[in-house]
Amino acid sequence: MFLLAFIVPTLNWTLILSRFSIGTNASATANNILESELLFRLGMTIELLMPVGLIILGWTLYRILKPEGRNLALLALLLKLVEAIISAVIVLVVFIALHLLDGEAYLKVFTPEQLQVPLTLIIKSHMAIFSVPMVFLGLDMMIFSYLFFKSGYIPRILAAFGIFSFALIFIHSLMYLLAPQYAAMAINQIIFWFPSGLFELVVGFWLLFRGLNINHQEIYTSTSNIQI
Repeated sequence: MFLLAFIVPTLNWTLILSRFSIGTNASATANNILESELLFRLGMTIELLMPVGLIILGWTLYRILKPEGRNLALLALLLKLVEAIISAVIVLVVFIALHLLDGEAYLKVFTPEQLQVPLTLIIKSHMAIFSVPMVFLGLDMMIFSYLFFKSGYIPRILAAFGIFSFALIFIHSLMYLLAPQYAAMAINQIIFWFPSGLFELVVGFWLLFRGLNINHQEIYTSTSNIQI
């Protein structure tokens, strides 16, 4: 799920959604979407399925890390749910706008330019809009990474890197809300987003091939039983 949470949206944006944006021309962007509507719908459907993956990831991490701190794990799970819900709502707005733009009856109430705004806004300001759920991503993954650090299930240096990398995501998301002109700079996007992407790849492959280190928990349980 770590790998899917990083690879799928990255490829979806790079290969599908980014191709619909045409400079600063909102009308041309909307027309481009309508000309390749099926492909656009495919990209948005993938975007809509991602919150499902986030919920599965959050629930799995909660079940794994609950013994290390039930209240913290529950808080992280709730934050992950909020992140998933906001992401789904953003995509829902796009589907509604696309439906309105396709329907001739709505053109009697709204002008085509008015109906094009939600579509072009999502595409041209994709990262800025998704900075809202990313605030919750930064918080929930900092907590999960801390619990990984506490548990020793993965190398502690990797867990510490996770805390650091998602702290950067949290800071960058706030930058989009407070100073979007600086957050949108390419160099800042690389600096603040690259570490978290690297973490998700590394921890994903680590869990896939090495799994969780639960030996220390077994030793602790055995020692406790002997003492009892």
